[in-house]
Amino acid sequence: MIVVAGEALIDLLVGPDGRLAATPGGGPFNTARTIGRLGGQVSFLGCLASDRFGQVLRAALIADRVDLSLATATDAPTTLAIAELDDSGAATYRFHTAETAALVLDELAVDAALRSDPSALHVGTLGLVLEPMASALASGVGRVAESTLVMVDPNCRPAVIRDRADYLGRLDRVLRRTDVVKVSVDDLAYLEPATPSLDAARAVAARGPALVLLTDGGNPVIVMTRDATFEIPVPPISIVDTVGAGDAFGGAFLARWIERGLGRDDLLDPTAVRDAASMAIEVANLTCQRAGADPPWRTELRRPTP
Repeated sequence: MIVVAGEALIDLLVGPDGRLAATPGGGPFNTARTIGRLGGQVSFLGCLASDRFGQVLRAALIADRVDLSLATATDAPTTLAIAELDDSGAATYRFHTAETAALVLDELAVDAALRSDPSALHVGTLGLVLEPMASALASGVGRVAESTLVMVDPNCRPAVIRDRADYLGRLDRVLRRTDVVKVSVDDLAYLEPATPSLDAARAVAARGPALVLLTDGGNPVIVMTRDATFEIPVPPISIVDTVGAGDAFGGAFLARWIERGLGRDDLLDPTAVRDAASMAIEVANLTCQRAGADPPWRTELRRPTP
């Protein structure tokens, strides 16, 4: 089982023409759905509201074959994200988080998830920002079983981070037990300002992860292991929007890794890494060709099962 931990929310997409659409979202929510659609065994660790939006989120997870045995219910309202799309489909986010459902996740729920002995644990986005959820997950990463592969996608949202130093300190603690980091050039611009992306990625790798996956839109994905650095090209596509693309990338990489029976010790294998990252690129590209966070099903991919 892969456990994906963090927030589920509603994206209110505002198009360049001002049109508004509400879709299920949240980085961990999108990641879990991606893994489920690709055939992975995945459980969502987070809180779902009892309001109408919460019911929509719950129904979407169930439809995408995500296990909800680790999810908890709350009467707090669903967290909202305002995603303003520009003419190229890129999104700028603002969040309404105060006293909402995402914050409710606590250490008891995290401990219960860890007792399930997952093959992999994925954390990131607001899951490492909003309290008490952030502290509960950071603490949980430090207690995870040695056999569990930990993947982190910071997916930095500066508009939500009130205390940058506190956030960076928490992320540093998490990275000490992280195996794989998926990070974008935008993330690195926040984490390591005024530092070239490659140097910033190396700084992230130096904190502990065995593998760093650096994404930059349509530019090649840069892969950094402890032994090598190489690029994987990204085929050109016509983009509808980029909502959920990074989440789809991370979810697809993890789904491919676990379905092949790979673990922490295999992260130095460049052939295995290239295979999983190539699948992640394909899944992210398909997601960009659809409105909102709508990752593909396994049957839509060219890549065979292992």
